[in-house]
Amino acid sequence: MTAGFGDFANIDIEKLLNGADSQFARMEELQETMGTLVGHAQDDGGLVTVEYAAEGIRELVLHPKALRLSASELAEKIKIVIAEATADLQKQVNEAMGEVFGEEDNPMKFVNDPDAAINQIKDAEAAYNRTFEDVMGELDRIRRRMDL
Repeated sequence: MTAGFGDFANIDIEKLLNGADSQFARMEELQETMGTLVGHAQDDGGLVTVEYAAEGIRELVLHPKALRLSASELAEKIKIVIAEATADLQKQVNEAMGEVFGEEDNPMKFVNDPDAAINQIKDAEAAYNRTFEDVMGELDRIRRRMDL
């Protein structure tokens, strides 16, 4: 009676469930890890230091010598160091996601490569369309056999 199910009849349910449990455990670990990630950056002269986390700027430290800079120079330094700290956090997030999902399936790769995301969506759409056509063809065959 398994002939109607094809390869689905041979699925190792225990292996499938263990894989799902393992993936959920890794997701919980990722969630905990994400809460601890902090991007760090400092300008070359050590005048501006920034810590950047998921909630935004966690710490901004200005060395007393930084106050000798003009307002525009200091503002520019701060913006650059914030961008560097943000990039450091993004790198850590990418690494953490890569550990959980693997580099091939890392969803963060689409942040820097939206064309890859669009291609994957198009591939999924094509697979859906093929599956839909297969199901509709099978339903049509059943209808004809039942003489409906």
